[in-house]
Amino acid sequence: MTRCAVLIRSCLLAALMVLGVPAIAGHAESTVETAYSQPGPWAVTAQRAFACCDSTGSAYDIWYPANLGANGFRHPIITWGDGTDAHPNQYDYLLRHFASWGFVVIATENSMTGSGVDIGGAVDKLLALAADPSSVFHDRLDADAVGAMGHSQGATGVLNAMLNSGGRIKTAIPIELPAQFWCFNGGCTDPSRMTTGSVFFVNGSADTVISPSEQTLPPQVVGLQSLRAFYDAVPAGVPKAWGTLVGLNHNDVQGQPDCASAGWPCTTGVYGYLGYPTAWLAARLLGDTTAARAFAAGGAFLAPNPEWENQISDIASP
Repeated sequence: MTRCAVLIRSCLLAALMVLGVPAIAGHAESTVETAYSQPGPWAVTAQRAFACCDSTGSAYDIWYPANLGANGFRHPIITWGDGTDAHPNQYDYLLRHFASWGFVVIATENSMTGSGVDIGGAVDKLLALAADPSSVFHDRLDADAVGAMGHSQGATGVLNAMLNSGGRIKTAIPIELPAQFWCFNGGCTDPSRMTTGSVFFVNGSADTVISPSEQTLPPQVVGLQSLRAFYDAVPAGVPKAWGTLVGLNHNDVQGQPDCASAGWPCTTGVYGYLGYPTAWLAARLLGDTTAARAFAAGGAFLAPNPEWENQISDIASP
């Protein structure tokens, strides 16, 4: 990343904070969350089925800044994992939002992504294009700044993709990660295997069946059956955070942005998933120290917030 690009991003974030940009739909209680809940500075291009194919023959969809590589900027990569029987277009608002902050987002159209194979394979595909002089992505991506993010079965998949990436995937955000009781299509995920990378778990408090904050199954059911259990399983020394959006259910992340056009019943829509997840990616993949401080001891993410609960992390101040 060039010094110019760093200054542009930092100045934009500072301006949003100084101006007191309003929160979206009641969310965004801190200045960092407020700033990153807004669309970023990049115009976005989106293409369905822009390339073929993953291991199942499914195409890849992509969202990326229209002015790729402006001022020498090399864009981080986000690989996305769909929920069971879902399609990337059901997450268009969220993925477009990440692209507006400078990320190139690639998503397989495969809706059975729990193994993580095709989530990781999407990174391979994009880096192959970046090596092709005829590609719009040539020499414009940061191969050392790769993150993975996914919903439901795709949340299992992004953890598996990171675990099997040999350190290439630097961070993961599993959204509504299913308790191990529900895992299938390639097996469960085991965050106790993490030795590198970082993880930010996000769930909704109304998602008590698939992704409960605390175990709701009988105690004799073995395995990791709650977000707290997943968080606790991440080894000491691996940067981690967890937060629960109050009142949101398993499907709110599919809001476009509200529930009017969501594929399934939801509560308020995608709004709560915009700010802090984008800030996490900016901290981990763009080196944004202001965003990083929000997740560290004494940071804004850990402060009392009516929109969040279970706000914990083990991250030291940057």
